[in-house]
Amino acid sequence: MSSLAVAIVPAAGTGSRMGLAVPKQFHELAGLPILIHTLRRLELVEELGGIVVVVPAGHRAQVEELVSRYRLTRILGVVAGGRLRQDSVKAGLDSLPATTEIVLVHDGARPLVPVALIRACLREAAKIGAAMAAIPVKDTLKAVAEDGLILNTVDRQQLWQAQTPQAMRTDLLQKAFAAAAQDGFVGTDEAALLEHINAPVSVVPGSERNIKITRPEDLELAEALLMHETMHCQPLAGLRVGHGYDVHALVPERPLVLGGVTIPHHLGLAGHSDADVLTHALCDAILGAVGGGDIGRHFPDSDDAYKGICSLRLLEQVVELAAQRGYMLVNADITVVAQRPRLADFLPQITANLATACRVSPTVINCKATTTEKLGFAGREEGIAAYAVVLMESK
Repeated sequence: MSSLAVAIVPAAGTGSRMGLAVPKQFHELAGLPILIHTLRRLELVEELGGIVVVVPAGHRAQVEELVSRYRLTRILGVVAGGRLRQDSVKAGLDSLPATTEIVLVHDGARPLVPVALIRACLREAAKIGAAMAAIPVKDTLKAVAEDGLILNTVDRQQLWQAQTPQAMRTDLLQKAFAAAAQDGFVGTDEAALLEHINAPVSVVPGSERNIKITRPEDLELAEALLMHETMHCQPLAGLRVGHGYDVHALVPERPLVLGGVTIPHHLGLAGHSDADVLTHALCDAILGAVGGGDIGRHFPDSDDAYKGICSLRLLEQVVELAAQRGYMLVNADITVVAQRPRLADFLPQITANLATACRVSPTVINCKATTTEKLGFAGREEGIAAYAVVLMESK
């Protein structure tokens, strides 16, 4: 992994304006913490050599657990932040690899940043030295006195509303922080720090969708934008459906494993791996959606490396393959067909296991079980089958 360009994600604020019981970056948006949405966007940018996350000191362990749970693979470190945003970015800057040439700073509370905008800021910073995303002010601006009366109308012709990402050469940002410390200067963003040392900063046209979640109503807007993005804004090729089916025979002296859960039963499933028919069906559905063949092609039963392996490990590899092809799981619907045993009590843990392996929230995975009313091989308790349907989204 190259460390030419590295992202710093300041997420150390408390979000007091949101009125939430937890800092806003940990509040759920469409089933996932806001911070996870943001980090996933950044992980899709191949030009970034890694990501440093800056969080409240008391939440480092929580973020490290989230990174592990959602299988984020490009996080270089989780760093404790400071009282001001400027302190937090400095903490992130101090932790970067020595080889970092470009720093990209992006707010943890901007989860809808377009990947193309991140790349545009990196390109512009490489050319000019520093760049920031911004949008021109559209509304009429008024200067207002303390008594609430209008003083005058402000000319908005040259006014732009700053966003992140903001990207700059590492040496420039280090120089700006040194000058700020010497002068006692506090900047509201990195561009302000660079302005303080008269460094040129280029403006990259930002996006109205790149909202920063600061108030409760922003959550409603972000939910709507995410829904619109999934259902309407992606090209047809950006959404793919996959279907998976698998069946294994029930035999004595084998454990019965479904979705990574060992279920008490006098019969288990026969197979080269742990014969987890449910997980295998999900693997095949994901592979089908991304044009990846089937599970047998990737994990043949002739290979001893997969003998007895936990199928959740295979699912993790399938999800990684899908990610490399630019696809993430939107939702999955899985049906297990078994006459016995009854599976209802095990479905919550099965769902949690699958969600962890797929790097998604459990809310987007639906698992259910049914019988065949004693008809067919499943009804005769000769085997168990599973069906899976997935929707994959291109990012």
